[in-house]
Order: sequence, then structure tokens, then C-alpha cells
Amino acid sequence: MYRTNTCGELRLSDCGKKVTLAGWVQRLRKMGGMTFVDLRDRYGITQLVFNEASDKALCDRANALGREYCIQVGGEVSERQSKNSKIATGEIEILVSELNVLSPSLTPPFKIEDETDGGDDLRMKYRYLDLRRPVVRKNLELRHRMTILIRNFLDSKNFIEVETPILIGSTPEGARDFVVPSRMNPGQFYALPQSPQTLKQLLMVAGFDRYFQIAKCFRDEDLRADRQPEFTQIDCEMSFVDQDDVLEIFEDMARHLFKEIRGVELPPLERMTWHEAMRLYGSDKPDLRFGMTFVELMDELKGTGSFSVFNDAQYIGAICVPGCAGYTRKQLDQLADFVKKPQIGAKGLVYIKYNADGTVKSSVDKFYSADQLAAVKAKMGAKDGDLVLVMSGDNANKTRIQLCSLRLEMGDRLGLRDKNVFKCLWIIDFPLFEWSDEEQRLMATHHPFTMPNPDDIPLLDEHPEKVRAKAYDFVCNGIEVGGGSLRIHDTQLQDKMFKILGFTEERAQAQFGFLMNAFKYGAPPHAGLAFGLDRFVSILAGLDSIRDCIAFPKNNSGRDVMLDAPSGLEPGQLEELHIKIEKDSK
Repeated sequence: MYRTNTCGELRLSDCGKKVTLAGWVQRLRKMGGMTFVDLRDRYGITQLVFNEASDKALCDRANALGREYCIQVGGEVSERQSKNSKIATGEIEILVSELNVLSPSLTPPFKIEDETDGGDDLRMKYRYLDLRRPVVRKNLELRHRMTILIRNFLDSKNFIEVETPILIGSTPEGARDFVVPSRMNPGQFYALPQSPQTLKQLLMVAGFDRYFQIAKCFRDEDLRADRQPEFTQIDCEMSFVDQDDVLEIFEDMARHLFKEIRGVELPPLERMTWHEAMRLYGSDKPDLRFGMTFVELMDELKGTGSFSVFNDAQYIGAICVPGCAGYTRKQLDQLADFVKKPQIGAKGLVYIKYNADGTVKSSVDKFYSADQLAAVKAKMGAKDGDLVLVMSGDNANKTRIQLCSLRLEMGDRLGLRDKNVFKCLWIIDFPLFEWSDEEQRLMATHHPFTMPNPDDIPLLDEHPEKVRAKAYDFVCNGIEVGGGSLRIHDTQLQDKMFKILGFTEERAQAQFGFLMNAFKYGAPPHAGLAFGLDRFVSILAGLDSIRDCIAFPKNNSGRDVMLDAPSGLEPGQLEELHIKIEKDSK
């Protein structure tokens, strides 16, 4: 056999045993007539000892080893003289009597250590080496453990795991589809699923009652730290349930995961409406790890002074930053430059410093009296030593979103966004529709199958923009981890939704006729939810990017630099698929 034990399991109680280990050379040290090799496998590191006095030829062979050589050794477990408390096997070592080089290695392009010297692009190109680093491997082990916990939890709640197709029809609503040409059906295309949405609804019509799937999903959209073109969902659907049923069962699942993975007891989660989240935080995924909630100052600052920016504003809001009245002019200018960045787009920032000595200093001193600034202090609940930052604009929601960016920046600057603190909540009562400037029409905020709030159904004809959805998002530490909704199961209501979204009857039938026809055969009330597994793992692992918990991720351009994908096809392949590539005229 290649090994009797792993490199992470031997202890003092094993001293005297003859063992065989296999793994990779982490490092090699020569001290006098002794050579020490750290041998690493998935389970840990064990120190090997080669003694020149006992076997010079064997010691010479050990000295010829290089980093990342794959080797097999045999020897006896012995107590270490100089113990290493940083590793689990630090009290023992192996006195090697046999050495077999299974595979030599080139010098790796970066150090295979937690604190590596490899940049992101280099590590992604050699991802198979990057995955040898314990810090990366642990993320995938945590991901594995989470999926096992999820499967067992859902199985205990009578969910059944069902695989749905990867090659489906395209549905242009939502993000862009990845499309796959069909060789046997020239000129026609499959799409890769953005989610198994319609398929899991069909499973409810089929009477499966409770479904789940750890599902691969695909979206052709611009990338960022928490997005990949292919990602994994914990996809679930239930029949004969209302919103409370769904939230309770998946809150229980989240509580189970936090307890098992991080030893954290989640309290009962707050349920905050979308409007309240936007009013207080400027975000539908608020970070509750710190305060600085928004305070509207329209009564205090609009029309009460001679500052035209505030007098012309449709919204004036502020945050109170505790203990930061001592900020210098340079620091305040940096904040003003931050909110003016193109990705935020604010025109400026007003500050009011309520100094510890009771004096007040503001960038709008000449426009407002001491009494007016005192009224702002009272409205903000500010104390001496606090800094108030004010933003305004002619669009309330846009200004709140800008103020949200400033709030998060201050949270980062003050170290208030601790990755080991978890604040979760449900956001409910989303708008059913949102206006698209690009399409110049109302779009479904989530998807066209979301149930309107029954109380708002009369508004669908005249004021659809005011209709609330029976939709919900699970948010943790300012990140949307999952979301779902009650589904429409009434064909007439679904027809009305399609009409509001601008679907012709023919288009609705062409894209979703299979679902609408299924609903004619006794569709049960149903609802669902999907968690982003990659995001969930990254939060519990304390990662900044979901790429670090995906075995083979894409870069920010959607490329796999290791496989060099996407890439071109051979002319013969293109011909089989009836695809012509226009040559660049240049």
C-alpha cells in the first residue's frame, strides 16, 4: 500500500510504530549530519528525519529532493526533541528508513504556503498548485461540510433532491443567457439555466411537495467579487405553504449551519420591509453590524438657510459618525472625493463637527445659524465629539444609495465590519415591479412568477408600480445570501402579470406555455427560495471573494486562465454547428 497513515494523524501514542506515509515535500532543512523534510498531504504535515550516520546514501537521496516532490517514505514514529505546537503532529517525527520518489517536481511558480508570494493571476493559472495550500483547501472542506449539513437538514424535513436539465430553452427576462448551439437542430440553441425556476415549479405541479437541488446556474453578466458566470444555488421549492412557513424552515436551516460551522447561535431574525431598509440604510441588503442609520433632515435644512443646494433638494439625509469630530480637513476632503467617484456619483458632501469642547464647525457655517445646527444635532441624536455627514439630491432613492456607500466606507474605516460577527435578517415586501431606463418599461423585480401581495392586487390595473411582492431575501452582513417568493399558481393572474410586463399573448405562450399549460391541471399554492452556496460559504469562511471557495473559478473577465477558456473552435466544429465567424475587416 502507498500509505498506512496520513500526514495529519500520528501522535505520541504511535511512537515505535512502523509506518508508511506519502505526500509532497513542503520544505527541506539540513543541519549537520541530519536532514529534516516536512511532508504534506491533505490532512496535515509530518516531519521526516534522515540521519547520515545511520544511512548516508539515503540521506544523500533526501538532500536531492526539491519542493513539491511527491514521495513515499517508510520509517518509525519517534518523539521529537524540539516540539512544534503549531501543527497537530508537532510532538512526533518519522525516522526514515525507506524513500521512494513517486514523482519529481519542477520548482513551483509560487510558494505553496498560506502566506504565498503568488499574485491572483499566477495562482489561478496554476490553480492545481494553489489548491495544495492549506488555507485554500480548508475553504473547499468547509464547502463540502456545508453541503452535507444542508442535504441532511433538508432530508430530515422531507425534501427530495431532484436534478433538473442543464440544457433548456432561453428566457430573455432577467440576466443574459449563455447559449449552446444544437448540431442536430441547425440554427437553434439551448440555454444554460440561470436557475431551475420553472422546472421546480413544474415539480410542484407534479406533486413532489418539497424539492431541493444543489444546482449549477449560469448568468452571462459583468463580474465582481461576489459573482461568477457559473455559480451554485441551494435551490428549494415547497407546496401548500405561505411566506411564514418558508421563512421559518430556512431560518432554521441557517441557524443550524451557523451553529455547526461557526458555533454561533443566531437569534430570531428581524423582518424588515424593503421600504424601511431603503429609508434607514439606502440598501435592500443592509449591514446591521453597526449603526449610522439615515436621518432625514428636510425640515431642519431645506428652506431654513440660504444654501441653495439644500433648498433645491428633494431629499436631504445624514449619518452620525460617533467620535469622529476630530477628523482633519484632509480626511474630510478624502471622504468628499470618495462620494464623487463615478461609481457613486454624488456632487458633494457636507460635514458638521460637534466638537468635544461643545463648539461646532461645519462646511455650511455661513448658511446656517448656531441654533439651526443645534436643531440638526438634536434630530441626529449626536453627542459632543461626533461627526455628521450630510448628502442631498433631486432623487431620494439615488441619494440614499450614495449615502449607503458612504456609510459602508465609514464602517470599514472604523473597523465596524468584523467578519467574525454575523447579523442576519429577512427583507420582505419588495416592490413587485421596477422601472428599467434601458427598456423603458416596468420589469419584474424578481421574476414574472412572483405572487403580488393579495392586498395590492386591485392596484395592478392602474398603479402596478405600487404593488408589493410576496418576496423575501435572506441578508447577512450586507450581503444578499438568498431570496425567493410565493409563486403565482392562477393562470389568469399570471396572464395579467405578463401583460403588465409587455408580453404579447404569443410571446408568453412561446416562452412559458409549458408552465401555463401545466397550471391548468391543478397547480398547488407553492413558494420557494434559493441560497447562493458560494456566497454562504464565503461568509462563514470569512472570505472577501467567492472565488476562494470555488475549486476552479473564472477571473474578472470571465476567463479560466488555467484552461484558457473561452477559446475558438476548429473550422470543422463550426461547420457542423452551422456557425459562420465573420472575419475582422481590419
